[in-house]
Amino acid sequence: MQCFRRQPKRSVSQENILREQSRRVAALNGIRLGLKDDKDLKFLLKGSQLLKVKSGSWRKERFYKLQEDCKTIWQESKKMLRSPESQIFSIEDIRDVRSGHKTEGMEKYAKDVPEYRCFSIIFKDQRKNLDLIASSEDDANHWISGLGKIIAHSNSMNQKQKLQHWIHTCLRKADKNKDNKMSLKELKNFLKEVNIEVDDYHAKKIFQHCDKSKTEALEDDEIEEFYKILTERKEIDKIFQKYSDAEGFMSCQNLVRFLYETQQEEDAVVAAPALIQRYEPNERAKRGNAMTKDGFLMYLLSDDGNIFNSSHRKVYQDMTQPLSHYLVSSSHNTYLMEDQLTGPSSTEAYIRALTKGCRCVELDCWDGPNSEPIIYHGYTLTSKILFSDVIKAIKNYAFKTSPYPVIISLENHCSVDQQKVMAQHMTTILQDMLLVAPVDGNKSQFPSPEQLKGKILVKGKKLSRQEDPTGTNGNNNLEAEDVSDEDEAAEIEDESVKSEIQQKGKSDTLKLAKELSDTVVYCKSVHFNGFENPSHPRAFYEMSSFTESKALKLAQESGTSFIYHNIRHLSRIYPAGWRTDSSNYNPIDLWNVGCQIVALNFQTAGTEMDVYQGRFQDNGFSGYVLKPEFLRDEQTKFNPKSITEGTWGTKKKLLLKIISGQQLPKVNKSKNSIVDPKVTVEIHGVQQDNNKKQTKVIENNGFNPKWDEEFTFDIEIPALALVRFVVEDFDMSTKNDFIGQYTLPFTSLKQGYRHIHLLTKNGDPYSSSTLFVYIDIQDCD
Repeated sequence: MQCFRRQPKRSVSQENILREQSRRVAALNGIRLGLKDDKDLKFLLKGSQLLKVKSGSWRKERFYKLQEDCKTIWQESKKMLRSPESQIFSIEDIRDVRSGHKTEGMEKYAKDVPEYRCFSIIFKDQRKNLDLIASSEDDANHWISGLGKIIAHSNSMNQKQKLQHWIHTCLRKADKNKDNKMSLKELKNFLKEVNIEVDDYHAKKIFQHCDKSKTEALEDDEIEEFYKILTERKEIDKIFQKYSDAEGFMSCQNLVRFLYETQQEEDAVVAAPALIQRYEPNERAKRGNAMTKDGFLMYLLSDDGNIFNSSHRKVYQDMTQPLSHYLVSSSHNTYLMEDQLTGPSSTEAYIRALTKGCRCVELDCWDGPNSEPIIYHGYTLTSKILFSDVIKAIKNYAFKTSPYPVIISLENHCSVDQQKVMAQHMTTILQDMLLVAPVDGNKSQFPSPEQLKGKILVKGKKLSRQEDPTGTNGNNNLEAEDVSDEDEAAEIEDESVKSEIQQKGKSDTLKLAKELSDTVVYCKSVHFNGFENPSHPRAFYEMSSFTESKALKLAQESGTSFIYHNIRHLSRIYPAGWRTDSSNYNPIDLWNVGCQIVALNFQTAGTEMDVYQGRFQDNGFSGYVLKPEFLRDEQTKFNPKSITEGTWGTKKKLLLKIISGQQLPKVNKSKNSIVDPKVTVEIHGVQQDNNKKQTKVIENNGFNPKWDEEFTFDIEIPALALVRFVVEDFDMSTKNDFIGQYTLPFTSLKQGYRHIHLLTKNGDPYSSSTLFVYIDIQDCD
């Protein structure tokens, strides 16, 4: 039997002191967030009872409260032996707070409650939504508004403020007896909390240096001194000293020199004064048009000091070219949250994909009860959702991240009657968003993303004897006819699926309703029968879907022909049937031959999805990236499998120095577990450019590891290359644990000293985890 030590009971005066200290800490954190005396913040710190909704029969009262760090929320739990950590979630993990019945759970289980009392917390990872009902409209508004303010203010903090907030939170956690002092033992626990292992000798040395009062405890100014030692950046001090004077100021002239010589900034003369005004915290230095070491660090940690070119964060490419000239961010079986066989289907999956910049979503449509079409992965045990609910979700979220067109890729298995219902739902719900006629009489080539802004296109089958999508001759009186049935679900390599198909007796044709056919304008699905014969050109609006293996075979054997095809036609690629676990294929080889709609499983994290999101963070995260000129030129001789001399861009040499890391997250949450980080740099592009190199392992230091290692990469085709930085926790006996990564196009790299802001496994940014690197790009002779 396990014995639990009883905590000594505190006196009333001790409780009052602790309560007052907690109030002061909360007030200080509120000020750091820019929310001093905010009514909503005060309400959240006090906490309130909320009804947690899980199902039609599960609706229970729980107490929720914002903790004094203003970063985490504590939730009451009735479960026995639940760990304290499991009762807390971080505000950094929240993607969105939605009022009303804006989730599937609220729509199904809380319709009897007025919308103004309902709200939902949506998390960044795969965690389920938290659906909550407040006791009053005022309480709901406090939670919605308060959380919204904290998220907005946290996001607007600069890196130095985030670091300070985080360290003070860790200090508070290490102060076990809550006396606002730090003993040597508490200091050692704190260092483990921030992911650094220091031996007893060094810990004591730091402690004695800071303990000016010789009281065997650090407090106030001594803790600040400890904070300064901990956050010292000697590698940045060294760079600063080279350009600063004896008094510790970098003049505007010297900043210009640094920006021009080291950072390769062409507009250095204009940029330098603006950077001083933007990042310098010292008013005296600012008035003298100079920069201190603190201002210099804040610049290097900012968007202006980021490895990713900040001018690429907005749409900068020509958006007036035909749609087929762009790579399009695309999702496969968008409705699935997990695997392809038994996992849940959800409208939330569409919302997540669209907010990640996805511009082509997939709907597998089947006959449902009550004459309402449903969406699920046919022949499998995945759950079912209403077609109409998905169309509503697309309408609400299609253009929140990007204004450029969304393509609905229909895989239609419905009866004629339910196809008519599908057409009616799209027409009535999407209204003017739905494209139902050619743009500006465009009949010979695709319109551009610019012309299609705010429009939703349907990709699907078209009646062959009906007038073609661009409005030329045909029989417009046809009500329905048989068309070929392209059934991707039938390709799943699973015995239960094959058995289900045999029992149902699958047909190769499907009767198509005219009403559904009419919704297809520019994206008519046709079977691929080989690359077109010049004497019998195929209509530009006809497009084919290829399984990854078929597409890769074409890319390998007929690369240049595939490129020609993709100049005028759209090609959609989807994962192989054996990927029942929702794993992904590498999209690079298919982009390299100009395939536009390379659909991946957005719900599955990994290298493939990192590369995908890295490619599409370019051009303002718009979901459309213009293909290089040599993939759009009808005279092109480019073949990615056989690179010859040509106008593919100047070959480059990438010189890269991995200098240091900052505040890498713990992989194992155990207090005594400290990471042993190593960095791998990968190049993804044409075959000749694919490469990877890695640093040594730094033992027991995730807080401020230093590598100072240099690498060189030769890049044949810069326009097709991406660079991926991966940080892992080295483990000699098992597979290394993922810590963080960042991927970007080679053409978006900034030169000089830069910070890389690492992303989680799911592609969300860590608040303060970075790598510090030096980049130099040279033309090859």
